[in-house]
Amino acid sequence: MKKNENCTLKIANFKIILFAFCILHFALCNIVFASDDFRKRAPQREETFSTEDDVKAEVVFGRELGARILGRYSLYDDKNLTRYLNMVGKGIAQNAGRPEIEFRFAVLETDMVNAFAAPGGYIFITKGALKMMDDEAELAAVLAHEVAHVTEKHIVKELSIKATDDSATSGLARVLGGGTDTMRAVFTQMVDKAVEILFEKGLKRQDEMDSDRIAMIFTADAGYDPTALSRYLKKISSAEKDTKLLTGTHPTFEERIKGLKMVLAENLLTDKKQPIVKERFNENVRIK
Repeated sequence: MKKNENCTLKIANFKIILFAFCILHFALCNIVFASDDFRKRAPQREETFSTEDDVKAEVVFGRELGARILGRYSLYDDKNLTRYLNMVGKGIAQNAGRPEIEFRFAVLETDMVNAFAAPGGYIFITKGALKMMDDEAELAAVLAHEVAHVTEKHIVKELSIKATDDSATSGLARVLGGGTDTMRAVFTQMVDKAVEILFEKGLKRQDEMDSDRIAMIFTADAGYDPTALSRYLKKISSAEKDTKLLTGTHPTFEERIKGLKMVLAENLLTDKKQPIVKERFNENVRIK
Protein backbone atom coordinates (compact mmCIF):
# COMPACT_ATOMS: atom_id res chain seq x y z
CA MET A 1 0.00 0.00 0.00
CA LYS A 2 2.84 2.35 0.93
CA LYS A 3 4.60 1.58 -2.36
CA ASN A 4 1.47 2.55 -4.33
CA GLU A 5 1.15 5.78 -2.36
CA ASN A 6 4.76 6.71 -3.17
CA CYS A 7 4.17 5.94 -6.84
CA THR A 8 1.01 8.06 -6.89
CA LEU A 9 2.86 10.91 -5.16
CA LYS A 10 5.70 10.82 -7.71
CA ILE A 11 3.23 10.92 -10.60
CA ALA A 12 1.41 13.84 -9.04
CA ASN A 13 4.68 15.72 -8.50
CA PHE A 14 5.74 15.03 -12.09
CA LYS A 15 2.42 16.40 -13.39
CA ILE A 16 2.90 19.56 -11.32
CA ILE A 17 6.46 20.04 -12.64
CA LEU A 18 5.34 19.38 -16.21
CA PHE A 19 2.46 21.85 -15.85
CA ALA A 20 4.80 24.49 -14.43
CA PHE A 21 7.29 23.91 -17.28
CA CYS A 22 4.52 24.32 -19.86
CA ILE A 23 3.46 27.63 -18.32
CA LEU A 24 7.09 28.85 -18.24
CA HIS A 25 7.69 27.73 -21.83
CA PHE A 26 4.52 29.53 -22.99
CA ALA A 27 5.56 32.69 -21.18
CA LEU A 28 9.07 32.64 -22.65
CA CYS A 29 7.73 32.08 -26.15
CA ASN A 30 5.41 35.04 -25.75
CA ILE A 31 8.34 37.20 -24.66
CA VAL A 32 10.40 36.18 -27.67
CA PHE A 33 7.51 36.69 -30.05
CA ALA A 34 6.74 40.07 -28.55
CA SER A 35 10.33 41.26 -28.84
CA ASP A 36 10.67 39.97 -32.39
CA ASP A 37 7.26 41.18 -33.51
CA PHE A 38 8.72 44.16 -35.36
CA ARG A 39 10.52 41.76 -37.73
CA LYS A 40 7.19 40.27 -38.75
CA ARG A 41 5.81 43.73 -39.49
CA ALA A 42 8.94 44.81 -41.34
CA PRO A 43 8.57 44.80 -45.13
CA GLN A 44 10.05 41.62 -46.56
CA ARG A 45 12.95 42.00 -48.95
CA GLU A 46 12.87 40.23 -52.26
CA GLU A 47 15.12 37.18 -52.38
CA THR A 48 17.33 37.07 -55.44
CA PHE A 49 19.20 34.03 -56.66
CA SER A 50 22.86 34.30 -57.58
CA THR A 51 25.04 31.61 -59.06
CA GLU A 52 28.50 30.98 -57.68
CA ASP A 53 29.98 32.72 -60.72
CA ASP A 54 27.69 35.72 -60.21
CA VAL A 55 28.95 36.08 -56.64
CA LYS A 56 32.54 35.79 -57.84
CA ALA A 57 31.90 38.51 -60.43
CA GLU A 58 30.32 40.74 -57.79
CA VAL A 59 33.25 40.31 -55.41
CA VAL A 60 35.93 40.97 -58.01
CA PHE A 61 34.02 43.97 -59.37
CA GLY A 62 33.66 45.30 -55.84
CA ARG A 63 37.35 44.78 -55.16
CA GLU A 64 38.21 46.89 -58.21
CA LEU A 65 35.73 49.57 -57.16
CA GLY A 66 37.20 49.50 -53.66
CA ALA A 67 40.63 50.10 -55.15
CA ARG A 68 39.23 53.15 -56.96
CA ILE A 69 37.84 54.47 -53.67
CA LEU A 70 41.27 54.03 -52.10
CA GLY A 71 42.70 55.88 -55.06
CA ARG A 72 40.79 58.94 -53.85
CA TYR A 73 41.20 58.52 -50.12
CA SER A 74 43.96 56.67 -48.29
CA LEU A 75 43.28 54.25 -45.44
CA TYR A 76 43.30 55.67 -41.92
CA ASP A 77 46.15 53.92 -40.12
CA ASP A 78 44.75 52.64 -36.82
CA LYS A 79 44.78 48.86 -36.40
CA ASN A 80 42.73 48.88 -33.20
CA LEU A 81 40.05 51.06 -34.77
CA THR A 82 39.95 48.83 -37.86
CA ARG A 83 39.56 45.75 -35.67
CA TYR A 84 36.75 47.41 -33.73
CA LEU A 85 35.05 48.60 -36.92
CA ASN A 86 35.07 45.07 -38.31
CA MET A 87 33.73 43.65 -35.06
CA VAL A 88 30.73 46.00 -35.17
CA GLY A 89 30.24 45.71 -38.93
CA LYS A 90 30.43 41.92 -39.05
CA GLY A 91 28.01 41.78 -36.14
CA ILE A 92 25.50 43.66 -38.28
CA ALA A 93 26.30 41.67 -41.45
CA GLN A 94 26.04 38.19 -39.96
CA ASN A 95 22.24 38.30 -40.09
CA ALA A 96 21.94 40.39 -43.24
CA GLY A 97 21.05 37.52 -45.58
CA ARG A 98 24.28 37.34 -47.63
CA PRO A 99 26.24 34.46 -46.02
CA GLU A 100 28.14 33.91 -49.28
CA ILE A 101 29.76 37.34 -48.91
CA GLU A 102 32.64 38.13 -46.54
CA PHE A 103 32.14 41.72 -45.44
CA ARG A 104 35.21 43.91 -44.88
CA PHE A 105 35.23 47.34 -43.22
CA ALA A 106 37.81 50.13 -43.32
CA VAL A 107 38.24 53.81 -42.38
CA LEU A 108 39.17 56.45 -44.96
CA GLU A 109 41.55 59.30 -44.17
CA THR A 110 39.30 62.29 -44.92
CA ASP A 111 37.25 64.74 -42.87
CA MET A 112 34.41 64.51 -45.37
CA VAL A 113 31.35 62.91 -43.75
CA ASN A 114 30.35 59.89 -45.82
CA ALA A 115 30.43 56.12 -46.18
CA PHE A 116 30.62 53.90 -49.25
CA ALA A 117 29.62 50.37 -50.16
CA ALA A 118 31.14 48.42 -53.04
CA PRO A 119 29.59 45.17 -54.29
CA GLY A 120 30.98 42.05 -52.68
CA GLY A 121 30.97 43.46 -49.15
CA TYR A 122 33.65 46.18 -49.23
CA ILE A 123 32.48 48.90 -46.84
CA PHE A 124 34.27 52.19 -46.17
CA ILE A 125 33.50 54.93 -43.66
CA THR A 126 35.31 58.25 -43.46
CA LYS A 127 37.22 59.62 -40.49
CA GLY A 128 34.94 62.64 -40.64
CA ALA A 129 31.84 60.47 -40.26
CA LEU A 130 33.33 58.76 -37.21
CA LYS A 131 34.23 62.11 -35.61
CA MET A 132 30.57 63.08 -35.51
CA MET A 133 29.41 59.87 -33.82
CA ASP A 134 28.69 59.61 -30.11
CA ASP A 135 28.14 55.88 -29.62
CA GLU A 136 28.41 52.41 -31.08
CA ALA A 137 24.73 52.33 -32.01
CA GLU A 138 25.26 55.23 -34.42
CA LEU A 139 28.29 53.48 -35.92
CA ALA A 140 26.32 50.25 -36.31
CA ALA A 141 23.45 52.13 -37.97
CA VAL A 142 25.67 53.83 -40.56
CA LEU A 143 27.46 50.58 -41.35
CA ALA A 144 24.07 48.85 -41.57
CA HIS A 145 22.99 51.36 -44.23
CA GLU A 146 26.04 50.43 -46.32
CA VAL A 147 25.56 46.71 -45.67
CA ALA A 148 22.00 47.09 -46.94
CA HIS A 149 23.31 48.46 -50.25
CA VAL A 150 25.27 45.21 -50.63
CA THR A 151 22.50 42.87 -49.52
CA GLU A 152 20.04 44.58 -51.86
CA LYS A 153 22.65 44.53 -54.68
CA HIS A 154 21.90 48.12 -55.67
CA ILE A 155 24.99 48.67 -57.82
CA VAL A 156 24.89 45.07 -59.03
CA LYS A 157 21.36 45.58 -60.34
CA GLU A 158 22.02 49.07 -61.66
CA LEU A 159 24.93 47.85 -63.80
CA SER A 160 23.69 44.27 -64.40
CA ILE A 161 26.82 42.73 -62.91
CA LYS A 162 26.58 39.01 -63.67
CA ALA A 163 28.92 36.30 -64.85
CA THR A 164 26.65 35.10 -67.66
CA ASP A 165 26.96 35.98 -71.32
CA ASP A 166 23.52 37.61 -71.46
CA SER A 167 24.51 40.36 -69.04
CA ALA A 168 25.82 43.80 -69.89
CA THR A 169 29.28 42.61 -68.86
CA SER A 170 29.45 40.22 -71.84
CA GLY A 171 30.76 37.31 -69.84
CA LEU A 172 32.46 38.92 -66.88
CA ALA A 173 33.73 35.56 -65.70
CA ARG A 174 35.94 35.32 -68.78
CA VAL A 175 37.18 38.87 -68.23
CA LEU A 176 38.22 37.96 -64.71
CA GLY A 177 39.99 34.89 -65.99
CA GLY A 178 42.06 36.85 -68.48
CA GLY A 179 39.86 38.03 -71.33
CA THR A 180 40.59 40.14 -74.38
CA ASP A 181 41.50 43.81 -74.30
CA THR A 182 37.96 44.60 -75.44
CA MET A 183 36.48 42.67 -72.54
CA ARG A 184 38.78 44.41 -70.10
CA ALA A 185 37.78 47.77 -71.56
CA VAL A 186 34.12 46.90 -70.94
CA PHE A 187 34.98 45.95 -67.37
CA THR A 188 36.85 49.23 -66.82
CA GLN A 189 33.93 51.22 -68.23
CA MET A 190 31.55 49.53 -65.81
CA VAL A 191 33.81 50.36 -62.87
CA ASP A 192 33.93 53.96 -64.14
CA LYS A 193 30.13 54.04 -64.03
CA ALA A 194 30.12 52.68 -60.47
CA VAL A 195 32.60 55.39 -59.42
CA GLU A 196 30.31 57.99 -60.98
CA ILE A 197 27.37 56.59 -59.02
CA LEU A 198 29.26 56.74 -55.71
CA PHE A 199 30.83 60.18 -56.09
CA GLU A 200 28.61 62.14 -58.47
CA LYS A 201 25.20 60.82 -59.50
CA GLY A 202 24.30 58.79 -56.45
CA LEU A 203 22.08 55.74 -56.32
CA LYS A 204 18.36 55.88 -56.97
CA ARG A 205 16.38 57.76 -54.36
CA GLN A 206 14.37 54.64 -53.54
CA ASP A 207 17.55 52.60 -53.08
CA GLU A 208 18.75 55.07 -50.44
CA MET A 209 15.39 55.15 -48.67
CA ASP A 210 15.24 51.35 -48.69
CA SER A 211 18.75 51.15 -47.24
CA ASP A 212 17.72 53.50 -44.43
CA ARG A 213 14.69 51.32 -43.68
CA ILE A 214 16.64 48.08 -43.74
CA ALA A 215 19.50 49.61 -41.74
CA MET A 216 17.10 50.53 -38.96
CA ILE A 217 15.86 46.94 -38.82
CA PHE A 218 19.41 45.52 -38.93
CA THR A 219 20.41 47.89 -36.11
CA ALA A 220 17.49 46.91 -33.90
CA ASP A 221 17.97 43.24 -34.77
CA ALA A 222 21.58 43.45 -33.57
CA GLY A 223 20.39 44.82 -30.22
CA TYR A 224 21.18 48.51 -30.72
CA ASP A 225 19.01 51.59 -30.28
CA PRO A 226 16.72 51.60 -33.37
CA THR A 227 16.67 55.41 -33.45
CA ALA A 228 20.47 55.59 -33.87
CA LEU A 229 20.48 56.36 -37.60
CA SER A 230 17.85 59.05 -37.21
CA ARG A 231 19.81 60.61 -34.33
CA TYR A 232 22.97 60.65 -36.42
CA LEU A 233 21.32 62.18 -39.48
CA LYS A 234 19.83 64.97 -37.37
CA LYS A 235 23.25 65.70 -35.93
CA ILE A 236 25.17 65.87 -39.21
CA SER A 237 22.45 67.77 -41.07
CA SER A 238 23.92 71.05 -39.81
CA ALA A 239 27.46 70.26 -40.99
CA GLU A 240 26.91 71.58 -44.50
CA LYS A 241 30.59 71.88 -45.47
CA ASP A 242 31.61 68.35 -44.43
CA THR A 243 28.47 66.68 -45.83
CA LYS A 244 28.54 68.28 -49.28
CA LEU A 245 29.29 65.01 -51.11
CA LEU A 246 26.76 63.12 -48.99
CA THR A 247 23.92 65.55 -49.70
CA GLY A 248 24.82 65.59 -53.38
CA THR A 249 24.34 61.84 -53.75
CA HIS A 250 21.53 61.14 -51.24
CA PRO A 251 17.98 62.34 -50.56
CA THR A 252 17.75 65.35 -48.23
CA PHE A 253 18.30 64.84 -44.51
CA GLU A 254 14.75 66.02 -43.85
CA GLU A 255 13.33 63.42 -46.22
CA ARG A 256 15.42 60.61 -44.76
CA ILE A 257 14.62 61.50 -41.15
CA LYS A 258 10.92 61.70 -41.98
CA GLY A 259 11.09 58.30 -43.67
CA LEU A 260 12.85 56.73 -40.68
CA LYS A 261 10.27 58.20 -38.31
CA MET A 262 7.52 56.49 -40.31
CA VAL A 263 9.35 53.14 -40.31
CA LEU A 264 9.93 53.36 -36.56
CA ALA A 265 6.23 54.00 -35.98
CA GLU A 266 5.10 51.26 -38.37
CA ASN A 267 7.26 48.70 -36.54
CA LEU A 268 6.44 49.97 -33.03
CA LEU A 269 10.08 50.84 -32.43
CA THR A 270 9.77 54.54 -31.61
CA ASP A 271 9.89 53.95 -27.85
CA LYS A 272 11.89 50.73 -27.87
CA LYS A 273 14.83 51.14 -25.49
CA GLN A 274 18.00 49.32 -26.54
CA PRO A 275 21.69 49.99 -25.75
CA ILE A 276 23.74 52.73 -27.40
CA VAL A 277 27.07 51.27 -26.13
CA LYS A 278 28.91 54.52 -25.50
CA GLU A 279 31.79 53.40 -23.29
CA ARG A 280 33.19 50.78 -25.68
CA PHE A 281 32.84 53.23 -28.56
CA ASN A 282 34.86 55.88 -26.70
CA GLU A 283 37.56 53.33 -25.85
CA ASN A 284 38.07 52.35 -29.49
CA VAL A 285 37.24 55.44 -31.55
CA ARG A 286 39.94 58.00 -30.81
CA ILE A 287 40.32 60.00 -34.00
CA LYS A 288 43.51 62.05 -34.18
